[in-house]
Amino acid sequence: MSKTDYYQLLGVSKDASKEDIKKAYRKLAIKYHPDRNRDDKDAEQKFKEATEAYEVLSDDKKRQIYDQYGFAGLNGMGGGGGAHDYSNVFRDFEDIFSGFGDFSDIFGSFFGGGSRTRRPNSQGGSRGSDLRYDVQIPFEQAVYGTSLELSFAQEQKCEACSGTGAKDNSGRTTCPTCNGVGQVRRSSGFFSMATTCPTCNGEGSVIKNPCTACNGTGTERKNRKLKVTIPPGVDTGRRISLSGQGNAGKNGGSAGDLHIFLQVKPHEYFERDGFDLYAVIPISIVQATIGADVTIKTLDNKNITVKIPAGTQNGKFIRIKNEGVPFGKDTTRKGDLNIKVLVTVPEKIGRKERELLSQLGEMLNDTANPEPIKLSKLR
Repeated sequence: MSKTDYYQLLGVSKDASKEDIKKAYRKLAIKYHPDRNRDDKDAEQKFKEATEAYEVLSDDKKRQIYDQYGFAGLNGMGGGGGAHDYSNVFRDFEDIFSGFGDFSDIFGSFFGGGSRTRRPNSQGGSRGSDLRYDVQIPFEQAVYGTSLELSFAQEQKCEACSGTGAKDNSGRTTCPTCNGVGQVRRSSGFFSMATTCPTCNGEGSVIKNPCTACNGTGTERKNRKLKVTIPPGVDTGRRISLSGQGNAGKNGGSAGDLHIFLQVKPHEYFERDGFDLYAVIPISIVQATIGADVTIKTLDNKNITVKIPAGTQNGKFIRIKNEGVPFGKDTTRKGDLNIKVLVTVPEKIGRKERELLSQLGEMLNDTANPEPIKLSKLR
């Protein structure tokens, strides 16, 4: 599936400044917020696309790679493919949407609350960010289900400090800049604006003696492998969410979620519409005229016999019940397999075949000057 250029998504030029990119993203996020578009099913997707574009273009390193190599260069870096790490976006989120009411909680409506701006609490911890993993699977695996082993980078709890971020269990103290609120306010005339505290990053507390293994973050970035079951009957665009399998929380907070987005590869012979499968088989003029029993191979590699009625016309559909896509986990209930018949005409024939066909034509009263068929009969 093709993707839209990130600059085009945000409506900015390739030489746009970070501030211009931030303003463009804020405008789109407010426009497509689902609370303002309850009847628009595309709003959530457009919001996520804008977020993915901002996550890349707001990061100098990712933006440079994207400018040079496009989406291919971002594979495995959290943009264009692999697992997307939205932690940079979440960290900037309150500053981006400061002054816009509850818009700092937008991400929570999409990922179960995992991507909200960090708020101080009594424990000083915050929930880890969610991860996105895009995976392409073969047509057969989407229809009948499969299991996959995913490999991705993940923020995991630091073993040295057990995720607290503090060395030798020294703990945390109230942030001296915001006095534990997690925000600082700046006033200008009649206006007052709250922004994330730069000292504690919104946590409300700080660590006096940071853990040397994780530099006080409480997490370490490691590679992980995870086995995932794909149920039968999935299709392109399906999302599988695994609770607690995202990045580890900061300072003892709960882990985020892992969201797996599926894309199904096209099949060489079969197509799908909902729970029904479609295929095309060729038959000869003789088979179409007098009828025949033909053997075909189904998607699950099973041989079945299809009866071709006498007088079958080109383009006719023959339905075979219960040979389509399973209805989820109940694999005994399936859609149908629809076979489209393609009557083929031989390009070359011998003298004897020509004579026989000529005789048949005379018997069937073939004429060299056929009358036109009314178009209403073809509709």
